[in-house]
Amino acid sequence: MAARDLLQEICAKHGYEVKGLEVMPDHVHLFISVPPARAVATAVKLIKGASARVLFVRLPGLKKRLWGGHLWNPPYYVGTAGHVSSETIQRYIERQEKVAEEQ
Repeated sequence: MAARDLLQEICAKHGYEVKGLEVMPDHVHLFISVPPARAVATAVKLIKGASARVLFVRLPGLKKRLWGGHLWNPPYYVGTAGHVSSETIQRYIERQEKVAEEQ
C-alpha cells in the first residue's frame, strides 16, 4: 500500500474528508476537512501516529534508517481556507507534484 492510500484510509476511517493530497519525497501536502468537534492538533496527531505505526509494522527496518527513529518531524503547518477558496488550495497541492517532476 502506498503512503497516499494509507493516508486516505486513515482519514476516511476517522471521518476526515480528503480534498487534496500529494506525497513528496520529503514531505506531504494534505488538505482535509476536519469535523468542527475535532481539534486540528488531535487530527494531525492521529494521522501522523497511525501512519507511522502501520509503516513501521509493514517495513520493520524503516525505523532504524530514520534519524531518531521518527517517521514524522514533530512540527507541522496548518492553515485555514478562510481567505482562499478550496479550489485554489487543491490546485496548489496538485501543482506540487508537477513541480517536483520538473526538477
